[in-house]
Amino acid sequence: MPAPEVVGASVAALADGVRARRWKARDLVEAYLDRVRRLDETLGCFLLVDGDGARRRADEVDARVAAGADPGPLAGAPVGLKDIFITKGVETTCASKILRGFVPPYESTASARLAAAGAVSLGKLNMDEFAMGSSTENSARRPVRNPWDTERVPGGSSGGSAAAVAASLCAGALGTDTGGSIRQPAALCGVAGMKATYGRVSRYGVIAFASSLDHPGPFGRTVEDVAALLEVIAGHDPLDSTSIPSAPGKYLAACAAGLAGMRVGVPEEYFAAGMDPEVETAVRGALDELARAGATLVPVSLPHTPYAVATYYLICTAEASSNLARYDGIRYGYRAPGVASLDELYTRTRGEAFGAEPKRRIMLGTYVLRAGYYEAYYGKALRVRRKIADDFQAAFGACDVLATPTSPIAAFKLGERMADPLQMYLADIYTVAPALAGVPALSQCCGFTRGGLPVGLQIIGPPLGEEAVFRVGGAYQRATEWHTRHPRVGEG
Repeated sequence: MPAPEVVGASVAALADGVRARRWKARDLVEAYLDRVRRLDETLGCFLLVDGDGARRRADEVDARVAAGADPGPLAGAPVGLKDIFITKGVETTCASKILRGFVPPYESTASARLAAAGAVSLGKLNMDEFAMGSSTENSARRPVRNPWDTERVPGGSSGGSAAAVAASLCAGALGTDTGGSIRQPAALCGVAGMKATYGRVSRYGVIAFASSLDHPGPFGRTVEDVAALLEVIAGHDPLDSTSIPSAPGKYLAACAAGLAGMRVGVPEEYFAAGMDPEVETAVRGALDELARAGATLVPVSLPHTPYAVATYYLICTAEASSNLARYDGIRYGYRAPGVASLDELYTRTRGEAFGAEPKRRIMLGTYVLRAGYYEAYYGKALRVRRKIADDFQAAFGACDVLATPTSPIAAFKLGERMADPLQMYLADIYTVAPALAGVPALSQCCGFTRGGLPVGLQIIGPPLGEEAVFRVGGAYQRATEWHTRHPRVGEG
């Protein structure tokens, strides 16, 4: 059995230990499963723990090591999968009643690539239903609690993934980011999380929310962990028509590069009124740290930023209303009992099995796509989206990356914003514009509030500029120690 300190170690350290035979993948899995058993009743990160499957996969990794074969770059590293990733033979629900009992016959590309690299999935992680939310309070099963303060949210929609990594219930995790659903929970939980350029990671086998905005991506305790996971899951996939054909970059190597000659843009629109003063202080301190590390700070403007939230919620709800039409009680998942007609089957199934937030977005999206309203709302939003993308293109003419806050606030209390959807949507105010533009963006911890809550720094790159993002993220991490702090959940 490995020493207790392996729980919480980096993905690279765990994989190196398995390859060097300092410990077995099976022992790592047992250590993490034990921590899940002890802590997850409080945190609510996992919807399904696949203990038997994890042990079987770990034994396969150990057998490859014993035979002298290459166990893969992620050998034995215990990971978790947001319950939006299709997993062959394992229930996949999107944290929704309407998909309860759905066991897929195939595997998502991202999770298959993790397994091929030697990573071991411990199970499926909690989320906002169909990835719709900013707090992971919209799960049909139970909310997730932030390990830094269990009375607060972890962010969303990938809150289960972010909280599980922060609490060392897994070494790394996969999530999805539609308007900030990787970066915002990464910020609120004090871990690193990245959405790459749209199309850099395959969406095949990822249950769709808003198809033109969905970005699968990794979480890790460190920037290097995120880079290691992204190197594995990125790359062209012929099963995804939006997949970028070019080869991914050398992300781990980029983390070790310095900042000499790097120009970091600071957009004035991301430091507007309404930001928590403690968040602003931490982020401006991070900018100063980047300057000390050799970067040149450059003021830039993204003038269409104030329209990003409205634009995002028009486009994503329109796409959601189309994508969620397939859940009708006929093909898979929940079916309302005792119905007398086809119309009753549709209305009762969807009425009983969708939660409040999916219903809200389906209705709004259906409204903006109606004849007579399409051009006034959805068509106009598409044109503003183009303007937002043009803003980023212009800014990257003056700088190599942008640095901004990830969230205007630290983690808020459970239930605090549930009665006010608009306030909940505004939690994504700094993350939706990069999603609309399809550009890569990383969130990493850059400090803590006086109350001990993490603050996130967002590094945004140009299209296919992941290596530049990792250069800045890696250099900032080397200059600071925020990433070394762990929540004390379960220690007292």
